[in-house]
Amino acid sequence: MFLRSNIKMTADCSVTSEYQHHRVPAISVVIPLYNKEREVERAIRSVLAQTFEDYELIVVNDGSNDKGPEIVSGMKAPRIRIIHQENQGVSAARNRGIEDANSDLIAFLDADDEWLPDFLETIDRLRRDFPSCSVFATNYFYRNVDGSLMPTIIRGLPAARWEGIIENYFEVASQSEPPIMSSAVAIGKDALKLVGGFPTGVTAGEDLLTWAKLASKYQIAYSAQASAIFYLRQSLWGPPTRFPDSVDIVGQELERILNNGVKEKTTGLEEYIAHWHQMRASVFLRLGKRKEAISEVKKIAKYSNKNSRIYPFFAMALLPRRISTWVLKAEHYLKYNQRKRIPFDNSVAISNFK
Repeated sequence: MFLRSNIKMTADCSVTSEYQHHRVPAISVVIPLYNKEREVERAIRSVLAQTFEDYELIVVNDGSNDKGPEIVSGMKAPRIRIIHQENQGVSAARNRGIEDANSDLIAFLDADDEWLPDFLETIDRLRRDFPSCSVFATNYFYRNVDGSLMPTIIRGLPAARWEGIIENYFEVASQSEPPIMSSAVAIGKDALKLVGGFPTGVTAGEDLLTWAKLASKYQIAYSAQASAIFYLRQSLWGPPTRFPDSVDIVGQELERILNNGVKEKTTGLEEYIAHWHQMRASVFLRLGKRKEAISEVKKIAKYSNKNSRIYPFFAMALLPRRISTWVLKAEHYLKYNQRKRIPFDNSVAISNFK
């Protein structure tokens, strides 16, 4: 349990407490915050409700111009610190949290997502059971706009309730939805610093690149049971909410890892790079950008000899935008509408599903 004490204000307007000065927490939790006044309290309360209590919570206000920072300060929990900086983007906010963290293990939670009560307990168990690892992650649920929960599609793991070391991260990730999500992971501080933290100047895929850099150097301990919830801004088959960078920094860096990484740690990376370009091709098609989509399809072919998506993507890139967009929407709708859904307020169903 934590020792309670009076809240103090530091010179940089951070909320702190005597706890941070006298004890090193087992885990530092970092929440980047930018204009999430409607969601941030929910995220923080999911942290405060954790069954594992030896943590500190750092909220990095990345230049919000809404009432989010006031809401955080008003919660007045002794273990919360809030740090203010000018708007620099989510990667810079996470990196600031890493620098200010007192623990050597840092868990991340986006301000519009939340944890189930056992998330930190699971992370702590993974750290104890697999001490050779530097990355610890759990599966997660999607929360749909209708409020229901939906499981991820993660292929290549031994069993639904499996916990262990992912020996073939890129093989798993190339055939799945992201096995690691920015609100369901904890990483050693030294490992984060060695890979340069989160890349700034990247607006889409900055987290995927970070996981790839870590996977090419460190072992990943994983729990296949979902302990976090990723909130969808809209349905998965709706229009894209994040747009590809014109300069594909993520693709360039993935290729650099392929060329310079240790072969044993990068098995399956070529297929993963093809998977990355497939995601970009899909977004470009939905935006009606045929030239860019065709360029991505060519890159899929370069890195993968067995990706069956090459020909459909190429065909759709040649079709009129109205038709190709309709085909993609229909495909996504059929794919995701077949998934099992769980009412969000049905805790028994969630527990049984886990």
